[in-house]
Amino acid sequence: MLLTSIEYLIFFILSVNILYLLVFSVASRYPLKSSQTSASVFKRIAILIPAYKEDQVIMECVNSCLTQDYPHQKYDTIVISDQMKDTTVSSLKTLPLKLINVVFQNSTKAKALNYAMAKIGDNYDIAVILDADNVVDSKFLSHINISMNQEGIEVTQAHRTAKNKNTKLAILDAISEEINNSIFRLGHMNTGLSAALIGSGMVFKYELLKKELYSINAIGGFDRALELTLIKKKKKITYLPNTYVWDEKIQNHHNFSKQRKRWLSAQLHYLRLSFKEIPQAIQTKNWDLCDKIFQQMSLPRVLLLGITFLIALGTSFFTWETSIKWWILFITLSITLYIAIPKQMLTTKSVTAILILPLSFILMFLNLFKLKNANKRFIHTSHGIKNLVL
Repeated sequence: MLLTSIEYLIFFILSVNILYLLVFSVASRYPLKSSQTSASVFKRIAILIPAYKEDQVIMECVNSCLTQDYPHQKYDTIVISDQMKDTTVSSLKTLPLKLINVVFQNSTKAKALNYAMAKIGDNYDIAVILDADNVVDSKFLSHINISMNQEGIEVTQAHRTAKNKNTKLAILDAISEEINNSIFRLGHMNTGLSAALIGSGMVFKYELLKKELYSINAIGGFDRALELTLIKKKKKITYLPNTYVWDEKIQNHHNFSKQRKRWLSAQLHYLRLSFKEIPQAIQTKNWDLCDKIFQQMSLPRVLLLGITFLIALGTSFFTWETSIKWWILFITLSITLYIAIPKQMLTTKSVTAILILPLSFILMFLNLFKLKNANKRFIHTSHGIKNLVL
């Protein structure tokens, strides 16, 4: 009787997680319409690029920012150099950008951004945050300007997508990114909720970012901290599905494990901080905040897939009748994720990449036992696309 009760409890918890994903996955199938196609005012834009030991990728990012089809006197590219090589710094100094060198005992993205904004002053209307491994096309700032000229828009997230698909894991990471875009951004926008921030390709009213980021000292998951801060104040976060930021995807399981460990640690940390906000969020009808708290409570998809499959398989050996509902749940989750994947990513290489999911599940599961103090130190993953063959 006790085992049956536990089994039903686990089934209920996983079902709620999967139903949540299904609703927004289906909602993402409808295109998001833009209400404005041009802007008569060119706002002053600051492109902020924190670069911690990013010698291999920073020049490509900077070059894409410096070749924008946008009035050059209306934007600045600001590189925040943290522990980069002298040769890299020398090369950056020859370019038409603002270079800010920082030295911290414990480096974080929030510290770098706060320091830079204090240095560059307030002569900007818009702040764009990019990672050093990001690349944007020449129309990027023009799209941003159109969006931020619309009434009521203070925060928006660009469409971050894969820059590389040179390994099976990079392809899997690219698929995961697009599932996130479908469910947590486009699907949410189509249902009237705020889109999720993702750490780069983020756009803010400059004064809003400077004010709200000043109080954030996050070591890991600064985007989660910033997102919760904004949503508590009922700031709506929009999404730009056709404004792309190309981002380097994880290429090996060592970096995958480090990155996901950082993400898991941040998720648990901000769940602990935000859980007590639930009564007030419901009382004030802050449904965006309720939604974000639920996201912190939800299982990562790789764990959700693996756990559901293993329970379905395990119960099949003991009682087939019990296993039926678990197989239905696993198939429902699989269909949910399939719906969220853009059609152009459904290729033979993608199917091959999905075969490494079991190893990804094992690494994620093992990370659950390595989270102690993980959010108290900066976990850096190195960048630089390797010329590997699938």
